[in-house]
Amino acid sequence: MKIVRFVPPGKDSIFYGVVKDERVTVTVASPFEGMIVETSEEYDLNSVKLLAPCQPTKVVAVGLNYKDHAQELGMALPDEPLIFLKPPSSVIGHGDQICCPSSSNQVEYEAELAVVIGKRAKDVIAEDAFNFVLGYTCLNDVTARDLQKKDVQFTRSKSFDTFCPIGPWIETRLDPSDVHVRSYLNGEKRQDSSTSQLVHPVEKLIEFISSVMTLEPGDIIATGTPFGVGKIEPGDEITVEVEGVGRLINPVG
Repeated sequence: MKIVRFVPPGKDSIFYGVVKDERVTVTVASPFEGMIVETSEEYDLNSVKLLAPCQPTKVVAVGLNYKDHAQELGMALPDEPLIFLKPPSSVIGHGDQICCPSSSNQVEYEAELAVVIGKRAKDVIAEDAFNFVLGYTCLNDVTARDLQKKDVQFTRSKSFDTFCPIGPWIETRLDPSDVHVRSYLNGEKRQDSSTSQLVHPVEKLIEFISSVMTLEPGDIIATGTPFGVGKIEPGDEITVEVEGVGRLINPVG
């Protein structure tokens, strides 16, 4: 099931809906409020404005979770998941513009599989982790790499407005253990790996992160990016593709 958050044509109200055969059917309530109940109201998918598919209280991102990306950056793999936060103010949706700040000369894309938490999770064990997952989406962990190197810690480089595109929807039916994660810069493939190469898989990430902080419905865990990150500039178009989920496309300004 593909869950979207959107604005219908000619309206200002925001709805949740389910995508089927290029049509969006409005649901009665948020998918985080219980059973998903569809109404009779529907729209053509191409006619609606897709928003970020959820409104996280926090985006918990994981660094160096692919061996090849750690090698690419010349950094050692951490013994435990290396986590950091991206603020809700950095979140944008499919089709929204990524804005390059004037303070950085090296803004880069990072394609990732993102986990969408479905219900409050605290001190979850790995064996129960998937009971707390609503679904999965695509995420671009946009990073000002020069500022990351300058600051050492990640906060500024990861937190600019528009630095966390997510979408286009939440896919509820996915086995995250072995799906391809790819990025395309202006149509040219730049990243291509599989979540089978994650150092810390999804269930272990949920266990670790929920031992540190309570995860709320709609929160996001960004599982890390593979080898092949690179620079984006105004005028570019960057696509994140997660097998079994879809394609997240954003222009760069």
